[in-house]
Amino acid sequence: MSTNRITLRRPDDWHLHLRDGAMLEGVIGETSEHFARAIIMPNLVPPVVKTADAIAYRDRINAVIPQGHDFTPLMTLYLTEGTNPDDVEEGYKSGVITALKLYPAGATTNSASGVRDFDKAMPVLERMASLGIPLCVHGEVTDPEIDIFDREAVFIDRVLDPLRKRLPELRVIMEHITTEDGVEYVKANDRNLGATITTHHLIINRNAILVGGIHPHFYCLPVAKREKHRLALRKAATSGDVRFFLGTDSAPHTDDRKESACGCAGIFTANNTVQLLAHVFEEEGALDKLEGFASVNGPQFYGLPLNADKITLEKRSEAATFPAKIDTGDGPVTVFDPGFPIYWHYA
Repeated sequence: MSTNRITLRRPDDWHLHLRDGAMLEGVIGETSEHFARAIIMPNLVPPVVKTADAIAYRDRINAVIPQGHDFTPLMTLYLTEGTNPDDVEEGYKSGVITALKLYPAGATTNSASGVRDFDKAMPVLERMASLGIPLCVHGEVTDPEIDIFDREAVFIDRVLDPLRKRLPELRVIMEHITTEDGVEYVKANDRNLGATITTHHLIINRNAILVGGIHPHFYCLPVAKREKHRLALRKAATSGDVRFFLGTDSAPHTDDRKESACGCAGIFTANNTVQLLAHVFEEEGALDKLEGFASVNGPQFYGLPLNADKITLEKRSEAATFPAKIDTGDGPVTVFDPGFPIYWHYA
């Protein structure tokens, strides 16, 4: 490794939206070209709630992975108040599912079927704790009285911490943390807790959405926060702390759905994340920590083997180029623009 050339294990993405149908076919190659595995989100319409649903969705994904790409989708189930613990156990033990996903009802895209009463979800959560099945958590409350910028901190106090005290053996991933509060909560707990951090939350704060007009392609949920929170995320991601790892939350929406009177939440970063991360880690003087964040900490938390394949990035004098949009059968999807040149290229 040098300051201009780094080699690391092929990365994984521990939080990814692929959608379905024409959108799935249009975006899958943007992930499979760069990542070996990804945790696939289950918030389709209708959601992936049973093992049979996960098998069918996995088959649809595998059918459209471009030839020559070596990629494994890691399937999740959408946790509901009626989720059957026996079905979850069967899916996990058979290797079909890797985790379950908790969406508080109404928290984000296609989350209407999420959990409202956690007591009703306890039977499956208890079974998960006993089997070591990870729970991926969208950590925001949906109480309309709570300011959108405070939803993550309130979720930790009201929901997550009580749940973890009730089920300390439950393995939990706080997905796409966006606040200093989230960082500090993870650091204060050394057992059964990890967190993913997205590429875009390392780069933008809430000014990117609102200054100089409304910029819908920077709108996501959880929404980007104040600058102090972005800096806390960067410090955590580049620290070498094994509890933090990459989950892009790359979430494609067609431009007409983003650029509308009620625009969808989601930022598409699948095809430029690796090079953007090299830029961020270089800025923080932490290129030696990039492999841990992108390729090691995640599989270790999930109890999966590390990827054997390697990739090499090198810094050049000319800027890398990325497409402004990708075309899908559903329509164009805008690619995240960091707003500055990136000089890291695949070697």
